[in-house]
Amino acid sequence: MSQQRYSQQNPNSMPNRDQPKAPEQIEYICGDCGAKTALKANEAIRCKECGHRVLYKPRTHRIVRIYPLEN
Repeated sequence: MSQQRYSQQNPNSMPNRDQPKAPEQIEYICGDCGAKTALKANEAIRCKECGHRVLYKPRTHRIVRIYPLEN
């Protein structure tokens, strides 16, 4: 058996694609005072205006259509 180094290469390798990055700051709404607060991923979950610790994500305004099944 030979002592040569073997490097395996995948002949069907997919091209590298850049994945979309998550937003650096996400906006939340305070549950107590209603102020909009932008937080980063490593920040403490706390309203910057009143210090309340319950924050909500705002609802999306995207239209979703649901079609009933026809029998």
